[in-house]
Amino acid sequence: MKTTRIDLHNHTTRCNHAEGTIHEYIEKAIELGIDIYGFSEHAPMDFDEKYRLPLCDMDAYTNDILEAKTRYKNEIEILLGYEVDYLPGHMNDSVLNANVDYLIGSVHFIDKWSFDNPEFIGGWKTKDIDEIWKAYFEATEAMVKMGKFDIVGHLDLIKVFKYMPKQDIRLLSKDVLRAIKASGMVMELNAAGLRKPVKEIYPSTQILEEAYALDIPITFSSDAHAVDQVGFGYEETIALAKKVGYTKAVTFKGREKELITF
Repeated sequence: MKTTRIDLHNHTTRCNHAEGTIHEYIEKAIELGIDIYGFSEHAPMDFDEKYRLPLCDMDAYTNDILEAKTRYKNEIEILLGYEVDYLPGHMNDSVLNANVDYLIGSVHFIDKWSFDNPEFIGGWKTKDIDEIWKAYFEATEAMVKMGKFDIVGHLDLIKVFKYMPKQDIRLLSKDVLRAIKASGMVMELNAAGLRKPVKEIYPSTQILEEAYALDIPITFSSDAHAVDQVGFGYEETIALAKKVGYTKAVTFKGREKELITF
């Protein structure tokens, strides 16, 4: 049975916190035997602007990816997407209605606090950890219920600095998982957590087991911000998915899902 390697969540220097050219990322993906490689740049919005693509560069970003898609069409399939921060009142309609293969919806902010940014780690010292986790999953559930996105980005990103709740993570994530199931969205297994203090794939095994029980589809991401992060943790991520029971994953074309065997 032919298997397909996919990596759908990756960045470019246009987000202002990544390194390496688009061509270097793609050539690394080809070298690693990745069949489908997606760019999903941090989408423009009028908040935290230094960490994302400027609105005026959307066309340039699109042209970069489409040019690469044509250039490498005989070697690898290149997809165009955005990673959109869920922040009510700040998301941009030009992004939400963009002509792309998929949109990743992610939560990086709780009440405009960038909880996963080392610059603002001090915020953890002044808040109740269980309340932070609850607020994170509530925000993610609200993002899912918008109905604007295809993939849920790094579902338990809130664990990045290893501030763990006393409450059972299965209970904390129950409502958001039900919302994901109802929405028809796909959940990514994101290897970036292996590079962070938590040293764990997003989401955790416990959450992934609950997602599998609900028959929530998955996809794979390395969340590369540098060329040496392309395909990072891929074998470990695949192994986790198989251990839980998954045998198929999802890729996209023009916002339409396609199932592949991994």
